[in-house]
Amino acid sequence: MPRPRPAAGAEPRLSLRPLLAPLGLLLLLLLPGAGDCQLHTSCGIQKCTTDFVSFTSHLNAALEDFDLEFCKALRAYSACTYRNSKVCRGNLVYHSAVLGISDLMAQRNCTKDGPTSSTNPGMTHDPCNYSGHAEAREHQGGEKTPAPTYLFCGLFGDPHLRTFKDHFQTCKVEGAWPLIDNNYLSVQVTNVPVVPGSSATATNKITIIFKSYQDCTEQKVYQAVTDDLPAAFVDGTTSGGDGNTRSLNIVEKVSGKYIEMHARHIGTTVYVRQLGHYLTLAIQMPRELVMAYEEGQDLQLCVNGCPSSERIDDSGQLPLPVMSRLLPQGSAAHPQSVYTLETATTKCHEKMLVKDIYFYSCVFDLLTTGDANFTAAAHSALQDVEALHPRKEHWHIFPRSKAGVVGRNSKFFVHLGLVSFILVVFL
Repeated sequence: MPRPRPAAGAEPRLSLRPLLAPLGLLLLLLLPGAGDCQLHTSCGIQKCTTDFVSFTSHLNAALEDFDLEFCKALRAYSACTYRNSKVCRGNLVYHSAVLGISDLMAQRNCTKDGPTSSTNPGMTHDPCNYSGHAEAREHQGGEKTPAPTYLFCGLFGDPHLRTFKDHFQTCKVEGAWPLIDNNYLSVQVTNVPVVPGSSATATNKITIIFKSYQDCTEQKVYQAVTDDLPAAFVDGTTSGGDGNTRSLNIVEKVSGKYIEMHARHIGTTVYVRQLGHYLTLAIQMPRELVMAYEEGQDLQLCVNGCPSSERIDDSGQLPLPVMSRLLPQGSAAHPQSVYTLETATTKCHEKMLVKDIYFYSCVFDLLTTGDANFTAAAHSALQDVEALHPRKEHWHIFPRSKAGVVGRNSKFFVHLGLVSFILVVFL
């Protein structure tokens, strides 16, 4: 597998392209025939450039150790140009490279003295860096393999689930349920009722287990509950692996409200947030690892969705027959929501301009609970999709009618007790 997409890690998300801008002229050497104008055929600047690209092609600018590795690559590049200084003395591209390296080292605050990347990048790889596994296998086998495919799963709201297959569901799933359970990672969520008498629930506890992996990390367990979103694993550490590897780490983005976990050894990124009294989760993981599970591990909401008996919706829609079963016989009516359809729609539209399934989920949650924090939950869930979902054309989901026509504005309402529920029915 050649160079995969970056794992979309911590904000702000950076790209190597602007960092390499000073070397634009030099990179032309990588094109066939680009070196024909060189004054000295023995000049090795092209090899220096090729090695630098190999050193940096797997780096993710969002990860914590990016500056360290990038500076190591720059120092190796600089040392290579110095070794070729005499034979490349009259080469324009060589001098452009020297200036570009100097500019980049100043931008990244790199010291001239320090460790450098291996002088033979094609023969080395980091066994605790998933993105480097592909390059190593390709080099050893001599054949190109398909780039890895990354998948996305998210859970938020009442709760709404987006599976690895981009299916969108609204479920009851009260109690503890496994979202993910494969050979590398386990994620379990616990959901509790939101409104008395309703089957709608929301997540108040998340348990994540990163399983031990070779020499990269020992098993690490993370647990978050409402009003306790720690920036450390349960053993008090913030990373997995030794000091040099650190293949697994936790980054606190907003104290007590938002953390990210980056697992380089399995190419996986996890976001956990608390919004109001409930938690949300978003995850990106390579397809080949998502599917690495045994027959007895098939109950995974992110992989196969919610069981039909736990679904509130019907293929993403919330028709009247389903809603009529939300209230058990003899139960009390729902408390009065502070939102009407008009005010809920306006509130959600403030955060989400596109009327996709996240917008409709926001309106449904407001009318169901009256809790404005669910607006922020839906908005953040969509932001997580934009950060972690690898395919932009799939970010927005628009529920379809039975005829397959996208319906973005039609709505059906029913009055249960004192509460109006939005039923997203697309006719």
